[in-house]
Amino acid sequence: MTERTIQIPRVVCTIPAPVFLVALAALLSLTARIASGQLPLADALLTADRAGFANRAAAGTRTAQHGAALGALRGILPSVRFDAGYVRTTDPIGTFGATLRQRAATAADFDPARLNHPDAVGNYGTAVVVEQPLFNADAWTGRRAASRAEDAAAETQQWTTLSTRAGVVRAYYGAVLAAERATTLGAALTAARAHVRDAESLVRNGSATKSDALLATVRADDIESQLLDASGNSTNALRQLEIALGQEPTGNIVLPRELPGSAAIRQAASGDTAREAATQRGDVEAAQSVLDASRADVTRAHSAYVPRVNGFARYDWNSAATLYGGDKNWTVGVMASWAPFAGASEIADAETAAGHAAAARAGADGAIAKAKLELETTRVALGVALARLDIAEHAAAQSGEAHRMVARKYDAGLASIAELLDAHAVQVQSALALSQSRFAVIAASAERKLALGRDPGALAVLDGSSPTVGGNTSRTEPEQRR
Repeated sequence: MTERTIQIPRVVCTIPAPVFLVALAALLSLTARIASGQLPLADALLTADRAGFANRAAAGTRTAQHGAALGALRGILPSVRFDAGYVRTTDPIGTFGATLRQRAATAADFDPARLNHPDAVGNYGTAVVVEQPLFNADAWTGRRAASRAEDAAAETQQWTTLSTRAGVVRAYYGAVLAAERATTLGAALTAARAHVRDAESLVRNGSATKSDALLATVRADDIESQLLDASGNSTNALRQLEIALGQEPTGNIVLPRELPGSAAIRQAASGDTAREAATQRGDVEAAQSVLDASRADVTRAHSAYVPRVNGFARYDWNSAATLYGGDKNWTVGVMASWAPFAGASEIADAETAAGHAAAARAGADGAIAKAKLELETTRVALGVALARLDIAEHAAAQSGEAHRMVARKYDAGLASIAELLDAHAVQVQSALALSQSRFAVIAASAERKLALGRDPGALAVLDGSSPTVGGNTSRTEPEQRR
């Protein structure tokens, strides 16, 4: 027992300290977001899965197509029918037939006068009828066509879910980008106003010209104008996200105020930069299923020329007093029917099915070509976005250092207020460009994952959460933010 209690701490202590710190930081960050009411990306994705407008429409289409596939069973499975009715008549044939069905005929009923002028006879007719299709070629081929169409609806629903998830990722981090821009411009406006006060003080002291103060004011006004746009765009971005989630656009969602760090973004996108083939893209599979369904429908249209064979069995009751009264009769039979020509409707049906098959063939070819194009374009786009992120990081670092150097020179009286304003403006634009570059990589990565047939919701690792699709939870080590 003593030996085991010594070994357990040794195993725990083998966890690298950086990994532990990263996991702890991500856990604390996620806990803080939950406590502040922020919406994690994983929760946004699950909300869109359930309530997204396109997802709900696709689910409804799939349900309708499932119903159509069940309806095709009418020509395959047996049917049971219960009939009941009451007839009272003075028709000679009707009255004599009802009397015979009730097994109530007597010698007097054969009197010619009574046959020609019968009294009114009432009859309760009831029946149980079982009909069994024996050979309906068009029903079997129609069932296959409906089943393939149901497959296409299911695959379209799956693809719609993934496409919606890609849109949610863009909308989510687009809203975060808008908030980060507003934060950056807010800080820039505070600094710009401080520069204005410095410039006005220098003008009063005779150390600067009036134009320097005016230029500082113009720069501050320009930043304030950008801030107003950024604030409005931030609210609108939240509303767009709510629409993507299938909600009313109120702008009340609470999100993080800054994008994930560049290192975490690169790590999340690193697995999608290689040239590779897509696997199980729902749009391609749906197009192929539509083609299969259209081909089966062509076979169904041609099967209309084949005779149909159906069987039936029935019990009948006939009574003058009550339903299901009297003796029962049974009837069984087999019936074949053949309609080699039905006013050219079968020719029109065959041509319609052939036209649909040709369109489906073009649709399948187009889906394959589109998938191949997206594989290449998204790979290039992601590579470009990552390269631009490197450039933006370098530019932000350089502009920040340049601003600090000019500020030191300005404090020492070696630089003018105009130089300080220029350096500050460059730093602000570099910071905004870096934010935009981070978002561009996230958006490009989401599109790349979609093009590969993967789940764009995997990018939920960027905020330390983990998406769930179809009951499967994807667990990935949280990325460290910078």
